[in-house]
Amino acid sequence: MLDRTNRGVALNWRKSSASGEGQDQDCVEVAAVDRSVLVRDSHDPSGGMIVLDSVEWRAFLRRIVDGVADRR
Repeated sequence: MLDRTNRGVALNWRKSSASGEGQDQDCVEVAAVDRSVLVRDSHDPSGGMIVLDSVEWRAFLRRIVDGVADRR
């Protein structure tokens, strides 16, 4: 869970340089805060985010690397 005492802290949102700048790119942005990683849709940054702890983040990355998260 995101600690609400960090509200107002500027987040450094990042996305992969491989995503390019095109409008047709499906991409997420991530930001680290405390011990959590925040993930949001780069096309809708105000549309909400998911909060992952370090264990969930590593599992998420493993699924991507293994191709499990590939929706195509």
